[in-house]
Amino acid sequence: MARKKRFWSVVCIVFFVACSFGAALAGSEFSNDGNGRKGKYLYRKNCRTCHDGSSAAEISPNTKTQAQWQRTFNTYERLECAEEWQKMDQGDLTDIFTYLYDHAYDSPQPATCG
Repeated sequence: MARKKRFWSVVCIVFFVACSFGAALAGSEFSNDGNGRKGKYLYRKNCRTCHDGSSAAEISPNTKTQAQWQRTFNTYERLECAEEWQKMDQGDLTDIFTYLYDHAYDSPQPATCG
């Protein structure tokens, strides 16, 4: 009887851990553990060229909150420039996200310019 109880306890724990891990991955695809300095360079090279107000809406890190940047990056396939995002390396996107997130409107160090 104790052996059966222990078995089901282990099954429940494994199930809980698997569900928690899956929910964590689904809720946050991008994290701000990239290289912010590299992200700033990549943002200016790849994003700012269009998002300067001429061909696309002007965007700088402080035009969105951290939650808005997280949502933008997690649902980028809805954006008009989604094809450009798909051409980029995941590491480069993480670096850009780190730069934008770390200097968002509600961050401890909001950017003063793009």
